[in-house]
Parts: sequence; C-alpha cells; structure tokens
Amino acid sequence: MSIRRLMPALAILLLASPVAAAPTARSFASAFFISRGADGNIEVLGTGVTWLLLCMSAAAVGLAIAMAMDNRRQTIMPDGFVEAMEADISSSRFREAMTRAESDESFIGRIMADAMRQAPHGWKAVVRALEQASEEHTLARLRRIEVLNIIGQVSPMIGLFGTVYGMILAFSAIVASGGAADPVMLAGGIGTALTTTFWGLVVAIPSLAACAILRGKIDAMTAEATLAAEDLLGRFRPRREKSHSNTA
Repeated sequence: MSIRRLMPALAILLLASPVAAAPTARSFASAFFISRGADGNIEVLGTGVTWLLLCMSAAAVGLAIAMAMDNRRQTIMPDGFVEAMEADISSSRFREAMTRAESDESFIGRIMADAMRQAPHGWKAVVRALEQASEEHTLARLRRIEVLNIIGQVSPMIGLFGTVYGMILAFSAIVASGGAADPVMLAGGIGTALTTTFWGLVVAIPSLAACAILRGKIDAMTAEATLAAEDLLGRFRPRREKSHSNTA
C-alpha cells in the first residue's frame, strides 16, 4: 500500500482524535462549575450553589482589596501630619492646628478635631472626647470589615447545603437502580457534593484570613494614632494639672 493511499486515512484519524478528546477535557473543566445529574443533564440547584459561591468569592476578593486600601497607614496616621501639628502647637498657632485637624480626613485628624472642639470645656472634656472619638472611629472601621467575617462564616454553610443536596442525588440514584447503581450514575451527585464543599472552603479561608489580618492592622494603627493624638493634646494641658500630676 502506497503512502499516497494512506494519507486520507491518517488525515481522518488526526481530525477525529481532538474531537474525541474534547468532551473529556470539557467535562473535566466544567466539573468545577457545572453540576450534572445521573442522566447527564445540568442540575440547576447544584450549579446555582456553585455559582453563588463563585460570586461570593469575587465579592470577598474585591472587599478585601477595598478594605486594605481604606485602612492603609496614610488613611489612619498620614506621614507629616503629627510633625505639622507639633509645629503649629509649638508656635501657638492653635487656630491653624484646629483647621488642619478638621480638614484632614484621616483617623487621627478626625479624633484630634473632635477632641479640640471640647477645649473650652476644660482638659478633662478634651481627654473624654478623644477617648470617645477614638473608640467610635475604630469600631466604625471594624464594622466595615465585618462583612468579610460574615462571608467567611456563611460560605461553608452554603457549601454544606450543596454537599447534602449532592448526597441526596447519589442516594436517589441508588434507589432508582434498585440498589445496584452504576458508578457513572453516582458520579453526578458525589461530584456536586464535593464541588460545593470545595468552593465553600475556597471562599471561607481567604475571607477569614483577610478579616483577621485587617482587624489586627486596624487595632495596631488606631492605637498608635490615639497615643500620638494624646501626646499632641497634652501640650494644651494646663500647667497646674501638670504640676499636680508630677507631685502626685
């Protein structure tokens, strides 16, 4: 047999082999995104749970990035703010210091402005206002990152829901076959159970980790900013109270 006669047969084999391999590759890739029943049809509920978790994963990533940007050092205690306030206070430019604090949108700027507004009412009122403002603004930042904690806590429960649903599908296939189910019939339900569990963990672990990291970062930086603000406001403290505290 000549090579010229073999060419058409080889061409048919080369063209047929990718077509035969395509369904396997496609089914393997779609196993993480599409749930199928024993008959090969798409399971709407199982697929819906999977895509809900995918949407939650995208939302968690976006929120983590946004919260990290919102809680940078520049938004809590920006560079140069403390030095500028020290220069204004040392030069007795108290009005300029008040204006600088009120116009600054950072954490330390807001608590400084809230505290300095109470200066006419005495030193104790200033300290009380500083502590209250620091606590309120810190809790406001922590409440915003609590969304990540909620996503991290809820997503495993949604994944568990898909797991239970997948096992129901698997046992239904066993019942329908009279106790002698083909492994292919069980694969759909088991695949749904494992896929939803997988995506539930994929969403939960990064969300909880990001929440814990951001919470620690906020606690550390807001405490540092509060101490810096207290040191700055201590320059307004009356000399009598300073002398009494030193003698005590």
